[in-house]
Amino acid sequence: MRVSNGTRRTPRSLSLVKEEAVDATTKAGANRKSLLVRLLLVVLCLQLAGCAATRGLGAEDAQRVRGKTYVITGASSGFGRGTALMLGDLGANVVLAARRGELLEQVAVQVRARGGQALAVPADVARMHDVASLAQRAVERFGRIDVWINNAGVGAIGRFEQIPPQDHARLIDVNLKGVIFGSHAALRQFTRQGYGTLVNIGSVESEVPLAYQASYAASKAAVLSLGRALNEEMRLAGQDKVAVATVLPWAVDTPFFAHTANYSGTEARPPFPDDVCSVVKAIVWASLHPYEELPVGWKAWGAYLGHRVLPDLSEQVAAQVEHRIQIAPAGSLPGTSGNLHRPAPAAVSPASSCFTSKPD
Repeated sequence: MRVSNGTRRTPRSLSLVKEEAVDATTKAGANRKSLLVRLLLVVLCLQLAGCAATRGLGAEDAQRVRGKTYVITGASSGFGRGTALMLGDLGANVVLAARRGELLEQVAVQVRARGGQALAVPADVARMHDVASLAQRAVERFGRIDVWINNAGVGAIGRFEQIPPQDHARLIDVNLKGVIFGSHAALRQFTRQGYGTLVNIGSVESEVPLAYQASYAASKAAVLSLGRALNEEMRLAGQDKVAVATVLPWAVDTPFFAHTANYSGTEARPPFPDDVCSVVKAIVWASLHPYEELPVGWKAWGAYLGHRVLPDLSEQVAAQVEHRIQIAPAGSLPGTSGNLHRPAPAAVSPASSCFTSKPD
């Protein structure tokens, strides 16, 4: 028997080939078993995570919220507004921040009607002075800040090179620099007080980057890394009563998608959206139980854990889904910068009953 260089293979070399083939088959089988074990572990973790994620606020938690002072950015709609209303139900002091001052005042009225105290502070989180002033006014009114929630965020959908660079820059100003400014103001106050909880709203994209939302995914990955680093700094400084939690929701059908910058040619749509109330309750829960990283719901947990086990595959699947929903239809809608550079027109949503649910 000859090999490619024309020499004759010896019986010993044939034996080695057989051994290598057996080794390769054995390794392939072991890899398949390892993959199966990892998949089973993911399923088990999802079951456990699902149980953990369904825990609501108990009576003791409700008592802990009453009288606490919360600062919420992006409080005029979506998660921020929903969280403010729930905190009003629970008797908290709520400092509301967003660009739309008139709408903020209307949300403040709703918070007070539910039993909470409210202060509306118009602010653009991308402006350092606005955020510093927000912290100052909160302390002047209520004497302290117990929880700071960095919720304000904007998006941009489309092929990366087709989104204007000024839109990418503004997104980073709001989603990352705004969180940095808010975290800085909050932690300075917390270290003076000796306690406090910072809750940053990330995304499942903090873990799994999504095609056609590149700068958004980059900003949310940075928010997660920021939280991890800040927790280590607090640990090293001996600040054991200061905590940083990052909440990682799945896509939710909030005004975010109606207001997002969109250069895809088709209407922005969340893939298989979750219920907004589950995220609102998770944010309030995280303010009392500040897990370093908290995916919300089984889909977010599945993406989070799946990316740890099979990163390339999970990114490819996510990209295919987004491509099919957002790009493949090949629509002809004109590109828009959405609410990146100026606020969307004010429109108050009715107070939803899910925000008035009583503690478990």
